Amino acid sequence: MLLVSACLLGANVKYSGGSNYCELLAQYQGRGLFLPVCPECLGQLAVPRPPAEIRGGDGSDVLNGNAKVYTDSGRDVTANFIQGAEAVLALARKEHISTAILKARSPSCGAGKIYNGNFEGTLTSGDGVTSALLKQNGITVYTELDLTEELLQTLLAK
Repeated sequence: MLLVSACLLGANVKYSGGSNYCELLAQYQGRGLFLPVCPECLGQLAVPRPPAEIRGGDGSDVLNGNAKVYTDSGRDVTANFIQGAEAVLALARKEHISTAILKARSPSCGAGKIYNGNFEGTLTSGDGVTSALLKQNGITVYTELDLTEELLQTLLAK
């Protein structure tokens, strides 16, 4: 089983109230091989909600207390992001999941690249809060940008 960002599977949990539907993942959705999660919803943030970005680093820095997550209006939602990340990790452990496919660039789910915290559309190196926590706990994280048919079939065959 794979952890998958619920928005990639068509759930309307994106901050704007929409989804980030991924056609490739949807082709496999009915097989019972995905555990859909939304860390921000698990962190008790509403849908829709204001956009948020990490300021002062990336998800690892948030977890270490050296950075925070803020909405575009300046509201600190760091605790919500950590709560959601911890809930996702608990689900992964419960289901013995070792691989996740999460939403690229998200302050929760991004892996490798996230927005820089200035709400200007500029990317920087780093992981979102959930991705960082999963990686720290030995879970491999991909985003939908990494996916190919071959990679997905390999992951599902494990």
